[in-house]
Amino acid sequence: MADSKSKKNKCSFCGRSENEVGFLITGMNGYICDSCSTQAYEITQEALGQTKKAKGATKLNLEELPKPIAIKSFLDQYVIGQDDAKRFLSVSVYNHYKRLLQHDSGDDVEIEKSNIIMVGSTGTGKTLLARTIAKLLHVPFTIVDATVLTEAGYVGEDIESILTRLLQVADYNVAEAEQGIVFIDEIDKIARKSDNPSITRDVSGEGVQQGLLKLLEGSVVNVPPQGGRKHPDQKMIPVNTKNILFICGGAFDGIEKKIAQRLNTHVVGYSASQKTARVDKSNMMQYIAPQDLKSFGLIPEIIGRLPVLTYLNPLDRDALRAILTEPKNSIIKQYIKLFEMDGIELTFEEDVFDYIVDKAVEYKLGARGLRSIVETIMMDTMFEIPSANEKEYKVTLEYAKQQLEKANLSRLQTA
Repeated sequence: MADSKSKKNKCSFCGRSENEVGFLITGMNGYICDSCSTQAYEITQEALGQTKKAKGATKLNLEELPKPIAIKSFLDQYVIGQDDAKRFLSVSVYNHYKRLLQHDSGDDVEIEKSNIIMVGSTGTGKTLLARTIAKLLHVPFTIVDATVLTEAGYVGEDIESILTRLLQVADYNVAEAEQGIVFIDEIDKIARKSDNPSITRDVSGEGVQQGLLKLLEGSVVNVPPQGGRKHPDQKMIPVNTKNILFICGGAFDGIEKKIAQRLNTHVVGYSASQKTARVDKSNMMQYIAPQDLKSFGLIPEIIGRLPVLTYLNPLDRDALRAILTEPKNSIIKQYIKLFEMDGIELTFEEDVFDYIVDKAVEYKLGARGLRSIVETIMMDTMFEIPSANEKEYKVTLEYAKQQLEKANLSRLQTA
């Protein structure tokens, strides 16, 4: 009996027999029990995690970086028009790359980062520009929404949640995240609610702007790793924002009135009124200046930390027509692809495109309006065609008008 016990298989690590463990895994010259294999896995994961945290940022080579012209050419494939905004964005991103390589230079000239703010009405392509440029970049890039931000201690997200998103994109590699780019959308929604001081706190307006100052300029910020509220016992991750480029975008609805007021303040005498008459009233955004942002409700400190100010032109009929069909990810190409997946060839009459654009101009929703109009026209077809045996389908002008009129009529009836 004693002899048979001694012959029982044992774990080569802890020495326990197969009766004392859940099961043994057999190797070439030994065994390992389930408990030891679990511990080995945990030790391996911890070691790999420490290696990843200690790892530095990706080494950048100036020769491999996309030049401003190359960045703009890439944007041209996806975004129609907005050449001024594309040029500003391309130069800012390229200069950001060069700043990251500055430590190699031997002189004492320190290049400061040029955070950028883009102003344009809804549907002109601010967020699309940001999403498109993210495809090209070699550094972590994230898009955050300013509308959910509040002062610390109030319902909403803390300012530091912006950096939590960037850390998540960089897989918690801090050195990599500290070279990233953050696009803050809807920056106009944190404008000061009123010029008059109030006894109530402006926790989602000026309070958020004050909190953003340290992020935009550059400082070491303690970031909760999983987001959410800060707790005394929670381990924080220090992130230096000195080399993080911030791009802000906002519609600033109604800022045209502020611009018009400023331009008219200088009207004195006959020659001044002649000069004012040459102002293009259909596109007031092109005359935007930092003082207009201050009038809208951004505090001067924020404006000073966003030195590059550019605008997006309102989309005219020709631009909307091009957006509908020309870009790589145009709306029409997306629907053709959807039908192609069902083995159906989808085509449109040319007049249908003009009709969709006319309706988008009428509704004044910009490029977003195109999508909703096409969706309304195609809804019944997308419901019926996949079950039919047809191999091709053509959308006619009569059908498009019929579908849109039917949709509008049904909304009127339910109103």
